[in-house]
Amino acid sequence: MARGSVVSKRGEYGYEDEQGEQRGARLLREALEVAIMTLLLFILVHLVVQNYYVNGPSMRPTLHTSEYILVDKAQYLFSKPQRGDVIVFEYPLDTNLDYVKRVIGIPGDTVSVQANGQVTVDGDAIKEPYVKDLDNPYEPATWVLKANQYFVLGDNRGDSSDSRDWGPVPSQDIIGKAELVYWPFSDAQFLRNWSSVFSGVH
Repeated sequence: MARGSVVSKRGEYGYEDEQGEQRGARLLREALEVAIMTLLLFILVHLVVQNYYVNGPSMRPTLHTSEYILVDKAQYLFSKPQRGDVIVFEYPLDTNLDYVKRVIGIPGDTVSVQANGQVTVDGDAIKEPYVKDLDNPYEPATWVLKANQYFVLGDNRGDSSDSRDWGPVPSQDIIGKAELVYWPFSDAQFLRNWSSVFSGVH
């Protein structure tokens, strides 16, 4: 027999009414808890990973316009950007804009770009299989990177605004490391690690 059957009708009515009020409060509390946990999870994920829309030809053939990429924003909390990494950063001349380029030089490096587009790092000419072309629309020049400076180039060298134009990227402007293309699904891929390209650099 149900436990409620031992009480009077009046008591039974009061018991059910009280339980009804508690149930409603409990459901409200649980809904608020779920909402808060969802919000906290969203904030946590957003602090660690962020998606970006690619707009422009400067990173072809690695990245194309209309692709979406995921960027690991926590990566550089525990390590430093490495040569070959594809990074997203605030454009040094207008920090309201975010750019995506490839790291070529790290602090302490001497980077040269010759008239024919050949890139040398600390005197070592590098062969870059990810580059669309070696066209260099800018004047040949050499940069000696200071502490917390990174030299970045687009993979589509003939159609890229990058460190050849506006100089190195300060470390504080780097948002994170681009890890994968996730949309369109047909383009989905993890971005390859090309650190081996720079293995000869001291």
